[in-house]
Amino acid sequence: MTTFLTALGGIAWTVVYVDAIRIGFTQRTYALPVAALALNLAWESVYAVWGLITEPGLQACVNLVWLLADLVIVATFVRYGRSEFPAPVPRSWFVAGSVGLFAAAYAVQWAFVVEFDYAQAARYSAFLQNLLMSGLFIAMFVARRGPRGQSMTIAVAKCIGTAAPTIVFGVDEHSAFILTLGLLCLALDAGYIGLLAWSRRHPGALAGGAVTGAVAGAVAGAAGP
Repeated sequence: MTTFLTALGGIAWTVVYVDAIRIGFTQRTYALPVAALALNLAWESVYAVWGLITEPGLQACVNLVWLLADLVIVATFVRYGRSEFPAPVPRSWFVAGSVGLFAAAYAVQWAFVVEFDYAQAARYSAFLQNLLMSGLFIAMFVARRGPRGQSMTIAVAKCIGTAAPTIVFGVDEHSAFILTLGLLCLALDAGYIGLLAWSRRHPGALAGGAVTGAVAGAVAGAAGP
């Protein structure tokens, strides 16, 4: 079962990255929230290198594939990201801000390694940044006033890609910390899926306060009665 869930999670996240690349170039935008993207790039580069050096195997190779995919998604951000700001931003500001953000992401990943060592740091940081990504997808929907640059494929695959390792590390290995973060991700991911489904049913209702109201309703529905 562990092998199946590990493979399922890996495939699901690969689907997320492939669809993010497709959307990025076809819609001329970036499809992953940039703060989460920076943390993902840092995570995958750190643990791909560590895995290939210390324990070459399937997971290390998967991390390397994800790293290469993230680099392509970063390219879509570099190419189209400046146009997503609500007001014109000088190119020098955009470059400086982007460099600072990605440098901060590497500093955070390294701090996790120093504090917890590689094996535990990989798990804790992965679930924390996964929770951040779940929230930022909802924020992206609100900021873009709808599903532009997003897709149900990404939303569902991300949800599956998080749920599978939550079962492995949170349930099977009895980690209350990871289980809690995984369940919070699941709630936010369900809310985000609900938002995308709502936007399909009401394509003309994304003006004014409708988006904010939809966010509240979808998240509340995901959390239960």
